[in-house]
Amino acid sequence: MGAARIGTSGWSYPSGAGTWNGLFYPKTRSKRAGTDQFDELRFYAEHFDTVEVNSTFYGQPRADITRGWAQRTPPGFDFSLKLYQKFTHPKMFKEAALRTAPGSEGPLLDLLAQVTQADIDDFRTGIDPLASAGKLGALLAQFPPSFKDSPPARGYLAQLLRAFAAYPVAVELRHRSWSDAIGETLSLLNAFEAAWVQIDEPKFRFSIRQNYLPNVTGFYYMRLHGRNAAQWWRHDKSEDRYNYLYTAGELREFSETAGAATELVKKSYLYTNNHFSSKSVVNAVMLKAQLGQPIEGEYPPELVERYPEIAELVMGRLKAAPTPAPSPAPTIPVSKLL
Repeated sequence: MGAARIGTSGWSYPSGAGTWNGLFYPKTRSKRAGTDQFDELRFYAEHFDTVEVNSTFYGQPRADITRGWAQRTPPGFDFSLKLYQKFTHPKMFKEAALRTAPGSEGPLLDLLAQVTQADIDDFRTGIDPLASAGKLGALLAQFPPSFKDSPPARGYLAQLLRAFAAYPVAVELRHRSWSDAIGETLSLLNAFEAAWVQIDEPKFRFSIRQNYLPNVTGFYYMRLHGRNAAQWWRHDKSEDRYNYLYTAGELREFSETAGAATELVKKSYLYTNNHFSSKSVVNAVMLKAQLGQPIEGEYPPELVERYPEIAELVMGRLKAAPTPAPSPAPTIPVSKLL
């Protein structure tokens, strides 16, 4: 029904050991006309036709920001946005609130963490510019591993899906209890035409089990988090968890599944979240190649030098090094000519 859209989870990683600066984003950055800074989103959109937005997890989306995203990307570009953490991670929401206002724990904080209609309306207002521009791919409801299948959990998930029924919603469940009750889980998601997010990540005793196949015909959603089991739970920095590069052989399973899924669904999204040091970019390029999609945009030579796996794939698309300005001719004092 249509080619799979392939992109990365997030496009801006400006700091830390796993920064994209100097790898995917070139060291020498040409400034956009009329501005004083390099536009990462515009550069990213020259290479991929979709991106998964992480920033909306940490704060409600703002219409002025999403309007700018729509204006800075070409027609046909899709944004998939994570739901605000208050919808899926109430404990994390409380911890963030406590950092902002220490000593505020208690009944008032519990009340503040409850989802209200105003929260739903704020999120809708924030994403409206993308929806109006036809650039809203899907909403991602990413739940933590602690979110286990139970009657209250199913009731809350149904309530959330009902609140955002006007949009395509993809639901990421991580605890094995959901796949152990696969019939009930599918019935709930299918009732709202919500896609069950297919995920690849290190597997542990209580990790969800999946077959990577689509559960609805509307759309398909897959996320590749990497397989860095050693640093998944124990790491110095959160970015260390995503320090993993898939091999071409490991990716083949996902590209073949995604290719088959495109015959069954209207739209499909495949996002690489192993973002450490642009590894998600590299794997996204490899997936595009495996699915026979064109490799677009220029790639800095620093990225290819670090990851020779994509050298042949981006051949002819390397960003040329800037040509140095010619040195001025030496001047000779007039006294030397007399």
